[in-house]
Amino acid sequence: MILFTISALRAVVEMLALCLLAQGVLYLLAGQGRAGNAIYRFFALLTDPPRRLVARLLQAKSSATMVGVISFVLLFLLWIGLALARKFV
Repeated sequence: MILFTISALRAVVEMLALCLLAQGVLYLLAGQGRAGNAIYRFFALLTDPPRRLVARLLQAKSSATMVGVISFVLLFLLWIGLALARKFV
């Protein structure tokens, strides 16, 4: 049961990290028109909870780009940690 839970959490974290990565690529490709892009808005909807959490932990002056990068790094580290936890359970 615990192995399934770890694997499910790892899949959710992986999906969130890939959505953040895709959102970053769309940010580069779409430029200023990204606000009207439906796919970009969908990725923004999915990645909003981890980005809000990181924004609360950082200083108020942090840029949205920095929040996105740090969110991705934290999700990646969590993904690696869950992989190690799955290996040793």
